[in-house]
Amino acid sequence: MDRKYYLDLADAGLRMPIGTHLLLHEHADHENVILDGERLGGVVADTADRFSTPLAVPLMDLKLEKEALLHSMGIPDADIESFHFDEAPSANPSFVLTPRMRATCDAISHVAKKPGLVPMGMGIGPFSLMTKLVSDPITPVFLAGTGLTAMDEPEIALIERAIELGTQIILDYFNAQIDAGAKALIVCEPAANLVYFSPNQLDNSFEIFDRYVTEPMRRIKALLDSRGVDLVFHDCGELTNPMVERFASLDAAMISFGCSRQLWEDAALVPKSTVLYGNLPTKNFMSSQLTVAEVERLSRNLLEKMQEAGHPFILGSECDVLSVPGSEREILAKVDAFMKCS
Repeated sequence: MDRKYYLDLADAGLRMPIGTHLLLHEHADHENVILDGERLGGVVADTADRFSTPLAVPLMDLKLEKEALLHSMGIPDADIESFHFDEAPSANPSFVLTPRMRATCDAISHVAKKPGLVPMGMGIGPFSLMTKLVSDPITPVFLAGTGLTAMDEPEIALIERAIELGTQIILDYFNAQIDAGAKALIVCEPAANLVYFSPNQLDNSFEIFDRYVTEPMRRIKALLDSRGVDLVFHDCGELTNPMVERFASLDAAMISFGCSRQLWEDAALVPKSTVLYGNLPTKNFMSSQLTVAEVERLSRNLLEKMQEAGHPFILGSECDVLSVPGSEREILAKVDAFMKCS
């Protein structure tokens, strides 16, 4: 799509949560809905309508790629959630859409038929997927940062192979979503943060960060560019300015950061051709300690600061807004607060 489309949305003052999970859980049989593309697509479209946005955002479920990869390698379904590789796999499995992935693609196709909506896809980034595939990703990332290689340490060989396999699964899944009609893809890399990368090592070199995070993301961006699809990049982890600058270099249509970042300061690091999105503390919306009045105050502060910064901005959630049993009304009240506050 024309980049001006997102800039115009920001200029018009669009506000929106990533709120599909909220509306999904208004259905008593939501576990069935996520396997039914037509019904799931209806939820995505209804969410866009409820929150008055043309951006039809799917569920932010970042488990699907791990499930698909392990399923293709013959791992029993019951073991997938807790499974971790203990050595670098040599096989190159054939990718097959899981039932959840097929439903997501069918939902995108459903949304694509709705006038006025932008069907969006969703997926995890390669580095974050790797952290779900091994039991200890931190140690080998640190060892690689000391100059050791896959030839020196099997742990490094393992994570590099996991990133390689994961990137291919992700690219295949993104192609399937694009084939289904996605016009933009939200790529979530929440693990690319200071939990997994040593600040002291980063002070000396970003070589490992670039190899494990930036370069795989550039492969994804190249695919999206080749297919005329926009990148929406999301990372809600603890970040440094050089990390933000690297993400900004991806030339995404939109970038979403979590509450560890002051978006008005990041405005100096991100080109004005990229809309900044977020970053209200929606992970805490179920907490009574975060009041509606505080959400309104935070919203006004963000709007004022971003206006002062002069950067294209859409007020929204730092991550997806989850429906929590027993707290649904309180959570929706806080979403309404930032949607309507002046």
